[in-house]
Amino acid sequence: MAVKIRLRRTGRKKQPMYRIVVADSQSPRDGKFIEVVGQYAPRQGDQAINLKNDRVNYWLDNGAQPSDTVRSLLRKAGVLKSRHEARLSRKLNAAAVPVSERSEEEQTA
Repeated sequence: MAVKIRLRRTGRKKQPMYRIVVADSQSPRDGKFIEVVGQYAPRQGDQAINLKNDRVNYWLDNGAQPSDTVRSLLRKAGVLKSRHEARLSRKLNAAAVPVSERSEEEQTA
């Protein structure tokens, strides 16, 4: 079962609102879903995206693939950047070599 993070349309005619849901990739757009992880209201301007960051990260860690539109929304919300920085810091910390103290000979010279 492939899991996707995608949009589910709600709202009235000409006033769209979307729920960001985790769903099986074979279920229909407005069909069965696993969990609601956020909302997107494109007509609200600055406060268009509301996310549960911990749940989004949980699903991304477990292999859920975001759709193209959801990926761009996650990028705008800063979720993907924070994930990238956390992964990069773990990689750099693992490769870092501790700095040893200078030997006494180097200090006197």
